[in-house]
Amino acid sequence: MRKLLILTLITIAGCTPAQERSQSTAIENERVSELTWTTLAPAPTERTEVAAAAVGEDIYVVGGFVDGGGTVATVEIYNTADDRWRTGPDLPVSVNHAMAASFDGVVYVFGGYQGPGLDAASDRAFAFQDGRWREIAKMPEVRAAAGAATVGDRIYIAGGVGPGASGLAETMMVLNPSGSAWNTEPGVPTMREHLGVGGGQGSVLVAGGRAPNNLATMEIYETATKQWTTHPNMPTARGGIAAALSLSRFLVAAGGEAANTFDEAEAFDLDSGDWITLPPMPTARHGLGVVAIDSRLYVIAGGPQPGLFFSAANEMIDLAPLLQ
Repeated sequence: MRKLLILTLITIAGCTPAQERSQSTAIENERVSELTWTTLAPAPTERTEVAAAAVGEDIYVVGGFVDGGGTVATVEIYNTADDRWRTGPDLPVSVNHAMAASFDGVVYVFGGYQGPGLDAASDRAFAFQDGRWREIAKMPEVRAAAGAATVGDRIYIAGGVGPGASGLAETMMVLNPSGSAWNTEPGVPTMREHLGVGGGQGSVLVAGGRAPNNLATMEIYETATKQWTTHPNMPTARGGIAAALSLSRFLVAAGGEAANTFDEAEAFDLDSGDWITLPPMPTARHGLGVVAIDSRLYVIAGGPQPGLFFSAANEMIDLAPLLQ
């Protein structure tokens, strides 16, 4: 009887799991209400289906489609500290739907379509260092409309369009930047393209995409064990998105398209395993570049309507309040 009384008192004094969850949700909602988007200096060129990566306070926006449907080699660099753009050296080839990531102060650009349109998928890879582009070892296979993320001392290329009979990539390609050497590892269990990919905490994080319909599927690859696991779906099924990991904790998937473009930005919290709905982007679009620098998440360029439409939009949200 005494044991039963103690257990009853403990239950009354503490919180049930449902109560704890309710309190956590209330705190989360309060923090999200503090988040706002800031509109920044527009990019010099309106583009869609770009690749983007950051080194320090600089964001490199590479390639894509421009008005008229042409594929370009354009590189424009946004300095986040002074809200200014400058023109960088063109990529050696014109590409759309390419992938980009950075490692140790170097920007890497992979694959994409060389055009016209969605033709001539590429296996070429380039690195930007000391003010110039150099070609590095080719990827093991052609790849476009995938995602790239740096985890530890490797860069992972996940999902996308590959050479297989289905048209979707079946393997994940991994670059060792120090030796420009490639290998392959298990591909995303749910094959898809136009997806969001980020990297952190020893993991490759994959969200959304399409195959061919829009998906909400979230899968995580542990680089140490080479195993994929399935996690809660993204709240909104979307393809044509991009993603980045902010604060080494929040994978933010932004934008997308279906019958209309999406202004959704949703963040997966690696610590809690939950999705957080962020305030909508000021400019709905797909084919955009998404880059995180510390707590700041930048969304740049992209198509404001489905298909070949173009934007120079440059918007930022600071996620620091989520950690308060």
